[in-house]
Amino acid sequence: MAVSGRIVSLAVQAALSSSTARSCGYGAAPTTGDKPTGNTLPYCVLYPLGSTSSGPPFGDGDGDGRVLLQVTSIGMTAEQAEWMADKARAALLGRASSGGFATPISPAGHAVMNRELDKSDGITVVSGVYSYVERFALDVTTPGS
Repeated sequence: MAVSGRIVSLAVQAALSSSTARSCGYGAAPTTGDKPTGNTLPYCVLYPLGSTSSGPPFGDGDGDGRVLLQVTSIGMTAEQAEWMADKARAALLGRASSGGFATPISPAGHAVMNRELDKSDGITVVSGVYSYVERFALDVTTPGS
């Protein structure tokens, strides 16, 4: 089975919301009904940026992929946007005392093998809204049954 970008993205979105205790939209700002904080600032927005595949030949039951995701942290001030970016970065890259990642990302039928910060663009402001953009890469596999 090939790596499903949508399944990975949904798992990352859930991990961000759970770990940061702030809402995370998928391709758009969170709605008022999104958990845990609706569209109250600060929040983050997850943008899937595509993936590449590797591993066994096509048709094999297992597959590997590298999934790129952008996390845009939004705030009313530069400090708020940076605070949200720090929380998102800690959620995706923070380590537990055991050495593993502190926040599990558990996409159904997949396993996240590694995570890294691919690029950080920092803060920009447009019409009084501050955003902090970072791109993350996840190495994912589809373990055999």
